[in-house]
Amino acid sequence: MQNINRRGLLKTGVAAGVLAATGLPLRAQMTRGGKLTAGLSGANTSDSWDARTHSDIFMIACCQGAVFDSLTEVSADGSLIGELAESWEATADAKTWTFNLRQGVTFHNGKTFGADDVIESLQMHLGEESKSAAKPIVEAISEMIKITDYQVQFVLASGNADFPYLMSDYHIMMYPAGMIEEAIASGIGTGLYQVQSFDPGVRMTATRFADHYKGDSAGFFDEIEYIAINDNTARMNALMTGQVDAVNRVDFKVEALLNANPNVRIQEVTGNQHYTFPMLTGSAPFNDVNVRKALKYGVNRQEMVDKILLGHGQVGNDTPIGPANPYYVEMEQLEYDPDQAKFYLQQAGLDSLDVDLSASNAAFEGAVDAAQLYQASAAGSGININVIQEPADGYWSNVWLKKPWCASYWSGRATEDWMFSTAYEAGAPWNDSQWDHPRFQELLLSARAELDSAKRAEQYGEMQMILRDEGGVIIPMFANYVQGLGTSIQTPETVGNLWQMDNGRMAERWSKA
Repeated sequence: MQNINRRGLLKTGVAAGVLAATGLPLRAQMTRGGKLTAGLSGANTSDSWDARTHSDIFMIACCQGAVFDSLTEVSADGSLIGELAESWEATADAKTWTFNLRQGVTFHNGKTFGADDVIESLQMHLGEESKSAAKPIVEAISEMIKITDYQVQFVLASGNADFPYLMSDYHIMMYPAGMIEEAIASGIGTGLYQVQSFDPGVRMTATRFADHYKGDSAGFFDEIEYIAINDNTARMNALMTGQVDAVNRVDFKVEALLNANPNVRIQEVTGNQHYTFPMLTGSAPFNDVNVRKALKYGVNRQEMVDKILLGHGQVGNDTPIGPANPYYVEMEQLEYDPDQAKFYLQQAGLDSLDVDLSASNAAFEGAVDAAQLYQASAAGSGININVIQEPADGYWSNVWLKKPWCASYWSGRATEDWMFSTAYEAGAPWNDSQWDHPRFQELLLSARAELDSAKRAEQYGEMQMILRDEGGVIIPMFANYVQGLGTSIQTPETVGNLWQMDNGRMAERWSKA
């Protein structure tokens, strides 16, 4: 086995070797103590401590960002470090991975963390009835072997150079073996903060867990309070009046007011977050590629960036892979072209098209306005879009994955395979377009196990082109993360761009000023 680092893993695709965890560096500038109060959107009354069901920032921040831990962690600078795993190594074909677990870790109920907890926590995602978004990740493991109490071996069905990254997925939390139902009911994890109260869709409070294994390098607040504020106006008012220290998803329409407030600062982070309009390609009329192409040419992408993002982002090209990904490919941009849209409608045997588009600002801020812009731009091509404004509460459970065409958003993922296997692999629970393209699926499996970086880049490039030209997800724009903070809060120089609010780990990484 040979030693490699993250840069080598991404650029060469080599999977053999040992990746040692560096942990979080000591931050002498951070202040210990105090309370963090955050007002967050993305909450639902159906929220729970079952990480398999999490889909938005409120529970990501509560769970992975505070109360529970993963085996690995994507740090703020994008590198992969260990969390409950100290190090990992793989065979040269990237099929067998051995994880060395951190010792001396306890759950909030006093149970010692070990190999049994890892295996049982992963097994939660399996089974025919499982709807976990991490099911494809865990299904790829053909065998889980407890070598010792602090060493677990995973044998994969095929090689996967990105496997350690997948273990940082926010759905794959570590629960205490034999107590998983209790842990889900009460929020019992190994995280920096221990639950004091939890009212689904309303509020969560937690206090710093004494003698945590991360020591003084993380978790600087004594207590945290996360308040569910889905209403955009109410969330901005809470920040401006000092009721909360931080908010996600800044309303660009009041950005000037926020900037004028001496007690508020705006933090903008560029990542792979993208706003989407997925079509169920297994259902008419979206099962016709010509209809999909007509809709792709019928959207004015630049207008959406200008009017919805107010410039806080860039035009999308119907592929979820962005500039922050290692194998991102610059391709010819799909432009707004009503004549081309008409042409593809004719290719589908249609003179016009009438279709419903479900939207709610729960999908992304400005989703309803974006849908209405789409309606206006497509009209000149004979595409009549009926915008259905859906209720915010329950949008992800009642609309997304169920309605033929809807608004959605994705934070993106750190690697191509992670993004594709979550949202574009045939049969994946979160494949929100029912995408099942034979060549795409063939390339997905091939690239996953390919250790030659040049070949891998070629395969991922072809996959991006297939999605742009034939895919069932329209991605008009990539949106920056724009969040508001009170001046009483300080953040590190580098802030994570994988998810909102420093990868959801603000309770771990931020402090009082």
